[in-house]
Amino acid sequence: MTRVINDDTLDVLFRSARTHRTWRPEPVTKQLLMAVYDLMRWAPTTNNTSPTRITYIVSPEAKERLRPHLSKGNVDQTMLAPATAIIAYDLAFYEVMPKLSPNPDSRDSWSKKSEAELQEDAFRNSSLQGGYFIIAARAVGLDCGPMSGFSNEGVDREFFAGTQIK
Repeated sequence: MTRVINDDTLDVLFRSARTHRTWRPEPVTKQLLMAVYDLMRWAPTTNNTSPTRITYIVSPEAKERLRPHLSKGNVDQTMLAPATAIIAYDLAFYEVMPKLSPNPDSRDSWSKKSEAELQEDAFRNSSLQGGYFIIAARAVGLDCGPMSGFSNEGVDREFFAGTQIK
């Protein structure tokens, strides 16, 4: 069965969607952020690995924790954003594989991979999920300003210390 999305929806998701650097003044609710997550989590990844872990930054205190790790050109737009999502990946994603994959051996096969293999797979699939996240955010009416101008090491220390999340 072929299903086609109408032109208005295609415009919202792709044709009219550009990187935003200014934001609407109203806050983004927890319910809306969860709606974004609820949509993106169903999209396909390798073996349903779903390594993405999302940290939403909305409070002034959390924004201040993020500020020193941002590139100079990204500080203002991030501080003014009603919500920022850190799209990270979990190197121990295979721990939840029994819930995510119909293959009963999936956890064991993934847990035997080298750290380099896990890092590559987690990075690749979380990047894919980051794209799904943007489409889901646009689908619920949010603007997106994807960026990579930040210190990975700094964000890892500040938000994910003592975990397998990067």
